Amino acid sequence: MTPQHHGAQARRVVTGVGADGKSCIVSDENTPERVVGPVNTKCDIWRVNNLPVAYDDGPGLEAGVVTMPAEGGFVFRVVTFAPDSEWEHLDPADVMPGAIDPAEAGGIPGLHVTETVDIVTILSGEIVAIMEAEETVLRAGDTLVQRGTKHAWSNRTDQPVTLQSIMISAKG
Repeated sequence: MTPQHHGAQARRVVTGVGADGKSCIVSDENTPERVVGPVNTKCDIWRVNNLPVAYDDGPGLEAGVVTMPAEGGFVFRVVTFAPDSEWEHLDPADVMPGAIDPAEAGGIPGLHVTETVDIVTILSGEIVAIMEAEETVLRAGDTLVQRGTKHAWSNRTDQPVTLQSIMISAKG
């Protein structure tokens, strides 16, 4: 049986200005950049490599997989996490390359750190945000501001959880 999160899609509607000078919809489609893995499905909505940007600065997505934003930029994405029970039997190194070895992370699978400030809002479901010293449950409507700290995610329910995240490049 295919995990539910494998089918996750995000609709992306982009506005612009038409040849007549009037505001219009320039695209309305499921996100063209989508990465499906054992733990989650990432649908990139918009990427910016440098700020400020021009209003008409291209399609907002260059082809290819992007994990982190470029220095001075950001990535906005919608992510759907599978329940832990669907992937916890896998080797953490295979599930999340770059994560800290659980033996060195106090036994926390998926613990990682990024050079970003992430603003994460839960859209549906429930997920646990895990820090080294504590954890908290986030539910639909809750927002977490993750400021370059070591963290991990755990979906301890039996349903996928969907969140949106803007990852802004940052320096420590």
